[in-house]
Amino acid sequence: MPSRPKNPHKFVGLPSKEQVLDFVKSSETTVGKREIAKHFRLKGQEKIALKALLKDMAEEGLIDGKKSAFHRMGGVPKVTVLRVVEIDEGEPVAIPESWQPDDATPPPRLRVIEKKKQSALRVGDRILARTEEAGRGWLAHPMKKLPSQEGAMLGVIEIDRSGKGWLAPVDKKIRNASPVSDLGGAEEGQLVLAEPAGRSPRSGVKVIEVLGDPLAPRSYSLIAIHKFGIPHTFSDLVLKEASSAARLTLSEEKREDLRHIPILAIDPADARDHDDAIYAAPDGKGGFNALVAIADVSYYVRPGGALDREARRRGNSVYFPDRVVPMLPEVLSADACSLRQDEPRAAMVCHMHISADGLVSDWRFSRAIVKIAENIAYEDAQARIDTGKADDNLKNLFACWKVLESARSDRDPLELELPERRVMLDEQGRIAEIAVRDRLDAHRVVEDFMIAANVAAAKALEAKASPVVYRIHEPPTREKLIALKEYFDSIGKNLALGQVVTPGLFNRMMKDIVDEGEKALVMEAVLRSQTQAYYGPKNAGHFGLALGSYAHFTSPIRRYADLLVHRALVEAYGLEQPKPDAKLDLPPKTGLSEQDRDDLTKITDAISITERRAMEAERDTIDRYVAAWLSGRVGEVFDCRITGVQKFGFFATIVKLGGDGLVPVSSLGREYFRHDEGAQALIGEDSGQRYTVGDTLKLKLAEANPLTGALKFEPVDADGQPIEPRGSRPQRKPRGPRKDRQGKHMVGKRGRPGNIRHQGRGKRK
Repeated sequence: MPSRPKNPHKFVGLPSKEQVLDFVKSSETTVGKREIAKHFRLKGQEKIALKALLKDMAEEGLIDGKKSAFHRMGGVPKVTVLRVVEIDEGEPVAIPESWQPDDATPPPRLRVIEKKKQSALRVGDRILARTEEAGRGWLAHPMKKLPSQEGAMLGVIEIDRSGKGWLAPVDKKIRNASPVSDLGGAEEGQLVLAEPAGRSPRSGVKVIEVLGDPLAPRSYSLIAIHKFGIPHTFSDLVLKEASSAARLTLSEEKREDLRHIPILAIDPADARDHDDAIYAAPDGKGGFNALVAIADVSYYVRPGGALDREARRRGNSVYFPDRVVPMLPEVLSADACSLRQDEPRAAMVCHMHISADGLVSDWRFSRAIVKIAENIAYEDAQARIDTGKADDNLKNLFACWKVLESARSDRDPLELELPERRVMLDEQGRIAEIAVRDRLDAHRVVEDFMIAANVAAAKALEAKASPVVYRIHEPPTREKLIALKEYFDSIGKNLALGQVVTPGLFNRMMKDIVDEGEKALVMEAVLRSQTQAYYGPKNAGHFGLALGSYAHFTSPIRRYADLLVHRALVEAYGLEQPKPDAKLDLPPKTGLSEQDRDDLTKITDAISITERRAMEAERDTIDRYVAAWLSGRVGEVFDCRITGVQKFGFFATIVKLGGDGLVPVSSLGREYFRHDEGAQALIGEDSGQRYTVGDTLKLKLAEANPLTGALKFEPVDADGQPIEPRGSRPQRKPRGPRKDRQGKHMVGKRGRPGNIRHQGRGKRK
């Protein structure tokens, strides 16, 4: 038992934060406020002070848990519920079922030590387990197996004729409705959040939150927010710290004053925030001196604070047609950090010299004060160039881009024409139009400036042997290349696997194709062969951009990865700012913290996950908007392209609009269609009719469900009429009664040959 520690707190017996952490970590049993008070022999007012101390430690990210079960942040409770997620060489691997640490690190993986007498665990099983940290990993010792349990679900309330409530799912992957045992005040037709009412599926579900009209404006993004578990509200503590940060003053002594330079911010017309701006001036030798000014978010969001922990937990902003779920509170993301016209702003600036051949030959980074000359939309910038009304600043940007473009062409990055759908809403939030966003030279100007700055940031950090959060896109795996080759063989294309695979190889393959339908087919195949990009501290290059070193530096308002790159630059190049006024109660440091360095792999894993979550949520919401837009056009015929083929049918998307829908194989007529997996095609056995990925054809819209985002199509002939049956489906040869190993007929419980149930006992063999 330790002696009662000396402490600056009012009560002499109160332990220090370090002593509390040591006790929590070393205890063999569950530790709560009662156990801590007992261990340090606290009484009376000391217990009240302990409560405040534990609250402070939780807010600082030192401990996590409830008053009856604390554990150190990033750790695991001594006894907790785990869910098995993988069987690794016969050994179960589990994660904590409830994992919501403030720093949004991915859940720890625990090796489960099974007892010989216990039944083998399977993926999805839940266990109550005692945990321990051993070496570099965690171990779990099962205490008992728990009943399976489904999580919260979204759905729409339906009432049947008997008055019983049912929850109709909004996820198109879930087919069956669930009985509702407790409506919780919900009415028919309302969108609700529900959870299991008991351990048994027969217990049904109970409504825990009524979200409103599922077809009302803004509901589609709300569905995605709840479906994907996207954090969308800020705590009072985070909002308070953000408000304090927004009051920070800019120190002119420590910042380069660039307010006299006419920097332009070119963004989408509907941009919610402005975190980048650009400038270029000729150097007189065919090259340019360029600036890329990025919002200095690291000055406002400091390591270790509540604001930083929340930003890391979110990982990125999520953009929906009707709203944005920001990574940072709006007082920062839409105001103090946003580079707005004619207002002094803190910026991290990349100064680059671009040679006449388009190479970035020199760079440096500084913290500066900038004043944006103009916020301009892409369309307006392009119109000024096209009509000859652009001023010298805009002309210089386009001229510099032409130089950068020549170097990009030499580099030959992967060129995939991927249309971006844009949902435009009216003032009431209703859909006004859905169209493919135009791809302008103005977009390419900004994109190439950003790529140059991102490369410079990565190389600048490498020059200082500093930690780097790389944006990594690895080359296609051999397995995917083999699948791609097999597919190309089936359509008469050649892909030699013995050569070095480069983006240029795919570009040349697509460039030689004249037919747009065939090009789309090849482009779909190439896209499927690509690996998923991710963030990581170990460089593996960026295959798609044909770059050896690449980081994300240009969007720290909406991406935590960029914020980490800014902090690393501050630390590596001595760009630390003066400590803030003590009255603002903000962490003093703006550079990379020791915890950032130590946890970089965990952080990059976590933000890669949140990025994928955001992409899925955004795509899911767009699908619902598209289905809502099309729900009034059921029966119309559209030009579509096949995007996927399965045994049960094929998926198609409307050209220039998007929205994947199913064409069931049963709708193709009575002819039997064989699925050729290698060729990704359905082939009619009698007619030879082929439906292949990439094919364009006319399809009639049969169904459009805004709640699930699901579409259903039916094929039509050249005149837009339903396809006539091509003869009867071939009869399959009866299999006859099944036999056992001795050759005797198996007889089922009803005495029928071929039944797989054994002798009427109802148990499967």
